[in-house]
Amino acid sequence: MKTDAGFWNRSARKYAASPVADEESYEKKLAITRDYLTPDSRVLELGCGTGTTALKHAPFVQHILATDISEQMIEIARQRAAVTEIENVDFEVADIDSFQAPMESFDVVMAHSLLHLLKDRRVALSTIHRLLKPGGHLVMSTACLAERMGWFRFVAPFGRLLGLLPRVAVFSEADHLEELEEAGFRVEQCWRKDGAIAVFVVARKEDRA
Repeated sequence: MKTDAGFWNRSARKYAASPVADEESYEKKLAITRDYLTPDSRVLELGCGTGTTALKHAPFVQHILATDISEQMIEIARQRAAVTEIENVDFEVADIDSFQAPMESFDVVMAHSLLHLLKDRRVALSTIHRLLKPGGHLVMSTACLAERMGWFRFVAPFGRLLGLLPRVAVFSEADHLEELEEAGFRVEQCWRKDGAIAVFVVARKEDRA
C-alpha cells in the first residue's frame, strides 16, 4: 500500500489541477447519487482524492467521512473544505484495509475510481457490506477494462514497477457485478456511457442468510 500512497502523493497537485474529464457524465452520477441521500444520511467515501465529490454532496447530508491513502490528497481536500466553509465533512488518511469504524455505521458508502486499484476487491466489498446499515447503499464508479483495454493487464505490472502507475486490476463489467452480488449486494442501477471504461453502480446491502 505504501507504493501506491507514494504514487498518489506525487500525483496530488497535478490531479487537483486537472479538470473533470467528462463533466456531463460526472454531473449525471452526482444527480443519481443524490436520489439516495437524505438530510440524515451519514456517508463514508473511500478513496476521496482531493475531496471534490464529498464537498459537492455535503449540503445534502448530515455528515461525510472521506478517506484516502494519500496524505497530499487529504491535505488538498481539507484546504478546499476550509475555503468553502463546509463543516460537515471530515477528511482522514486511511486505506480500506486499516479503516476502523463500528459495524453498520453508514447509510451510504461511496467508492469512486477505487475498486480496480485494490489488491483484494472481495475483501474490500465484504468490509463495505459490514460498514453499511441494513438497506444502505454502495455507490461506486469502477474502471472495467477487460472489454476495451484487456491488453492493459500486461502493461500495468511494469508501469507499477517503474513507479509510473498505481496497482491496476483488469476485469470485466460482468465480473464486477458478480462480485457485488457475491458480497451481498443487490444492484439497483448500473450505467455505462457508450465507449467508456467506467461503470457506475448503485447497489443495496442485502441481509445475508
